[in-house]
Amino acid sequence: MEMDDHKRRRNMILYVLIACVIYLVLNTLLFPNIAQRQQVVDVSYTQLLDDLENEEVNEIKYDNSSLDVSYSKKGEDNTVYTTTAMSGAQQSLEAAIRESGAKQTNSVQQDNSLWTYMLLMYGLPLIIFFALGVWLNRRMKKAAGDDSPSMNFGGGGFGGMGGGLGKSGARIVASKDVGVTFKDVAGQEEAKESLKEVVDFLENPKRYEDIGARLPRGALLVGPPGTGKTLLAKAVAGEAGVPFFSISGSEFVEMFVGRGAAKVRDLFKQANEKAPCIVFIDEIDAVGKRRDQGLSSNDEREQTLNQLLTEMDGFDNHKGIVVLAATNRPDSLDPALLRPGRFDRRIPVELPDLTGRKAILELHAKDVKVEPPIDLTAIARATPGASGADLSNIINEGALRAVRMGRKRATQEDFEESVEVVIAGQKRKSTVLSDHEKQVVSYHEIGHAIVAANMKGGAPVTKITIVPRTSGALGYTMQVEEDEKFLTTKQEVLDKLAVYCGGRAAEELIFGEMTTGAANDIEQATKLARNMITRFGMSDEFGMMALGTVQNAYLNQDASLTCAPGTAERVDEAVKKVIEDAHARAIQVLKENKFKLHELARYLYKKETITGEEFMTLLKRENPLMPPKPQA
Repeated sequence: MEMDDHKRRRNMILYVLIACVIYLVLNTLLFPNIAQRQQVVDVSYTQLLDDLENEEVNEIKYDNSSLDVSYSKKGEDNTVYTTTAMSGAQQSLEAAIRESGAKQTNSVQQDNSLWTYMLLMYGLPLIIFFALGVWLNRRMKKAAGDDSPSMNFGGGGFGGMGGGLGKSGARIVASKDVGVTFKDVAGQEEAKESLKEVVDFLENPKRYEDIGARLPRGALLVGPPGTGKTLLAKAVAGEAGVPFFSISGSEFVEMFVGRGAAKVRDLFKQANEKAPCIVFIDEIDAVGKRRDQGLSSNDEREQTLNQLLTEMDGFDNHKGIVVLAATNRPDSLDPALLRPGRFDRRIPVELPDLTGRKAILELHAKDVKVEPPIDLTAIARATPGASGADLSNIINEGALRAVRMGRKRATQEDFEESVEVVIAGQKRKSTVLSDHEKQVVSYHEIGHAIVAANMKGGAPVTKITIVPRTSGALGYTMQVEEDEKFLTTKQEVLDKLAVYCGGRAAEELIFGEMTTGAANDIEQATKLARNMITRFGMSDEFGMMALGTVQNAYLNQDASLTCAPGTAERVDEAVKKVIEDAHARAIQVLKENKFKLHELARYLYKKETITGEEFMTLLKRENPLMPPKPQA
């Protein structure tokens, strides 16, 4: 221990001296001393006598032994005149000085002002540096709860002198201040069940120790953004009633090599002192990425990861330290981090299903004043693929809309409109379409709707609008499944492709031209058709052959082809054929319902927004002017 203290003292003195040397060098370059700023001029002894006679000398100094004389003139403080007195002329020189009234010094001494300058510019900074070091030392000791008088600069060396570069920076939340329990988490029942066992172990460790079971060292929460991974970690700490250490993976990344590893050491040191506790590392992929031998390797990140691996393998498991981590990129993590003994459990936190979405909406709706009747099941059904954060935003947007409309309670209409706001954006009132463009958009949207209505087993149309939105959409057709589906047949995929093609088909059929309005439809249709062939095995040519892999399953789900270039060309041809068949099918459906296409497009043009019920009523209504359809 004494060796460590001696080493820390030596490091402190070394760094203070280095700082002082740097200061002195800069000071010499930027602030030259007084002697360098004064101008020295050599003159003759006769000139000295003339200046004394004319009473121009302000102060004169000379050395009796060397007869060197220096003097300054009145009004010329920055110039020093020097000369040598004649041998044996000492008495006559002193008489001339007395007659002139100049100040006389019998020896050339260092100027007191120069000594003062040297003391202020060089001595004072040294004192300040040492005083600052002692103050920082005491501050850090007090923060660490150590009142011993030894010069221990926590973290050692530059880490201590830098104000705690080696400190973890984790936010410590006391058990009573966590404020979140499993009651505040909805829609993630399976994840909660997995974590309840961890909570029970922290509360009753003896039950598990008696049978020989050990506490899981860590649990990795994986899932898309917004599904409640951080909320679940807080709920575990709230349920167990233990301290909660929260830190982001990016906070371990430092400019100085080795500082990230020091932060990891400090984090687990604090956790060991506060055990039992929960350590939560959010976005762990920032520091836990897979190590490689490439030229782009980062020594600092790898050292931090190695230290994290060591700490998770080395801490005493019986004390009750559980490490929870969250990420939406589990595929990028290092395999050593995922092995049993480090993160023993991998807990998926997926997007909620219909029941989960309804539970989440009910949880958030408790905080909002509503006007009955409120059907949250309809909202849940209209939001497939929405995360918990999206659903929270929908409830909040509904409450904000109620305030904008001047009401004190939110209604069902507010929440339904907020679904559209989250999906397509706010209504864009500043965009005014010309009559022709409005007609084109009307036929486009009705084209989608008629094709959708003619597909067996397709999702019913619930709303059609041609009001422009801030997302850039000039209109949209909303379809909502009556029941949630987890499997899709090949025929259903082909039907969906035909619906995507319905808008462009209507434009071609009625106006004989194409517009840019189908850009998003084309993009979605192409993506779906490519997935049919490369991932779903729904191609006659390739069969059950996987031709692509999905990158970042929890993020953008982009698929990359894993086949030969020649095969990729054949895939493109197959995709083109599938879309052409779907387009031809949409054209055929609209030709058979051309009268209804005109009627419904004119109706939508006038009303701008119609419900699914209005659409189906007009679609099914018999028109006396139309010839009856032949009976099958």
